[in-house]
Amino acid sequence: MTTTSESHDSSPRISIVVPAHDNGAVLEECLAAVRVARTPDCEIIVVDDASSDDTPARAASSGARVVSLSRNRGPAAARNEGARQSRGDILFFVDADVVVAPDAVRRVLSTLGEPSGPTATFGSYDARPRAAGTISQYRNLLHHFVHQSGSAEASTFWAGCGAMHRRAFEQVGGFDEQRYPKPSIEDIELGGRLREAGHRIRLDKQLQGTHLKRWTFESMVHTDLTRRAIPWARLLLERGGGPADLNLKPGQRASVVLTALAIACLPLSAWRSEAAVVAALAVLGVLSINRELFGFFVRARGWVFAAACVPLHLIHYLCSGLGYLYAWVENRTAASVPRDPRGIAAVRRSGHGR
Repeated sequence: MTTTSESHDSSPRISIVVPAHDNGAVLEECLAAVRVARTPDCEIIVVDDASSDDTPARAASSGARVVSLSRNRGPAAARNEGARQSRGDILFFVDADVVVAPDAVRRVLSTLGEPSGPTATFGSYDARPRAAGTISQYRNLLHHFVHQSGSAEASTFWAGCGAMHRRAFEQVGGFDEQRYPKPSIEDIELGGRLREAGHRIRLDKQLQGTHLKRWTFESMVHTDLTRRAIPWARLLLERGGGPADLNLKPGQRASVVLTALAIACLPLSAWRSEAAVVAALAVLGVLSINRELFGFFVRARGWVFAAACVPLHLIHYLCSGLGYLYAWVENRTAASVPRDPRGIAAVRRSGHGR
């Protein structure tokens, strides 16, 4: 690991940590926005996660302090290393493909500086995603809508544009880089541990940033299934459930069930007309539950875009359902396998058991 220093105040109050891996094409715009938003008592640290492009050079030319990892370890490890190398008493995590609003740092400092206020805060993407194309627009606008519809008293955390007090971050052990060596739900899992430790987390709906990521159909399905649904379901099963907020609201869970019902009925519709009716009613049910979302799509991009988002949203729910089913079967299979008491005792004696 190597470090390149920037000039900064001796005791910054807030450290902005940007994990980056092959983000050279967008990193400069991210850092330009961070520099506009920064305050005098602020340091900017870019953790280069063993990029193969010119990410570290672009970060250094932008005036940030660059911390370089010798091998690719994932954003959880990169953020942890950035936190270790930082000196601020507030850690503000910003993804390399997010362009924060000019008031982002001020909002973080105001929220986390409140007497008896929250320990952590996070925001959302704005409603102006940069990448063109229906899939990219759908994904980024969906994130915006979900976060804008969430409860201000949150039970999770988002590291794309989120901050917390260093003492809380260190108390709960930071991001779980062993469990999440790839981009996944490492921030959601951290938020759960913060809440379990008694910390408050606030969703600040005015803390926003423009997302620069371009999505494809393949990346959407891969992310939804392997990086979101399966690990999230594993976490829910371990913890015995989750809060009825954001993606876990009752309506969202019902939409997963209705989508599964519609897809199960489709093959049967060739033989039984009733199956086609059930499938159609199930889809209408999903649309009814998500009428506010599709109304937002209409207002943001028009009726044609909203209609194109219908099959994409059904696929989103299908991935959620399949991910939960996979994790549930995995969990039940593991529970049915007898444990060797000698093996458990050995693990405990070695000091690796919790």
